[in-house]
This record gives sequence, structure tokens and C-alpha cells, in this order.
Amino acid sequence: MPTMTAAQRRERARVEYDAFIKGCPTNQLLDRLSDKWVSLVVAALSTGPMRYSDLSRKIAGVSPKMLTQTLRALERDGILTRAVTPSVPVRVDYELSALGRSLAGLLTAVKAWAETHIEEVHEARERYDTSTD
Repeated sequence: MPTMTAAQRRERARVEYDAFIKGCPTNQLLDRLSDKWVSLVVAALSTGPMRYSDLSRKIAGVSPKMLTQTLRALERDGILTRAVTPSVPVRVDYELSALGRSLAGLLTAVKAWAETHIEEVHEARERYDTSTD
């Protein structure tokens, strides 16, 4: 087996992404996408662009700090875009990018599944809790 240079190993690893490996970039991306706030922001933006204040009202329970962090992370990852319109006060709109729109269907489906099956989950939890006491 021939010896590989560090550059060759990096290229091979890039081609062979494996989310089951902790250090793999896809593992890190799955960590980001599995965040509750990410799912809700993407689902909210799936209907079209929104301002920060609209997102804040739509997503109950999200703190301003968490919403800001989530929006920045999604913008950094290329999932949404941020458009600033100079006005008084400044208008900032968030919109899903093409990459974000390709993700939106999956996350809105997970959200819909959770809304549809929450009663079954509650029942299963109750059964489990009473059987383990």
C-alpha cells in the first residue's frame, strides 16, 4: 500500500465524508441542522423573506440572543441571506438561499411530523414512565 501525503489524505477524506466520524464536517453540519431554532427559522422562512422582528414574533420562546446567533450561523453556512435596506430605522430582511430552500422541505416535513405525532409520543412516554417506576 503506497504512502499518502497529507494533502492526499485530506483530499481522500473530503471525498469520503462520513457523518458518523466526529471530526467530519458533515457531522458538524448535522449538529447545526438538528438544532431546534435552526429548524424553526428555516421553516418560518420557507414561506418567504421575513424581518428579524417578524421571525421573533413567529418563533415563540426564542431569545433575541439565540435568534441572532442562529441567523448568523445560517448566513455563514449559506442557508440564508441577509439584505440590509438603508432607511430609518434600517430594514434587515432574511431569506432562504437556494441551498436553504433545498433544506426547507426536509425540515418542514420534520416539523409537520412532530406536530402530527406528538400525542403518540406523549402516550409512549407515559407508558414508559409508568412501567419503569
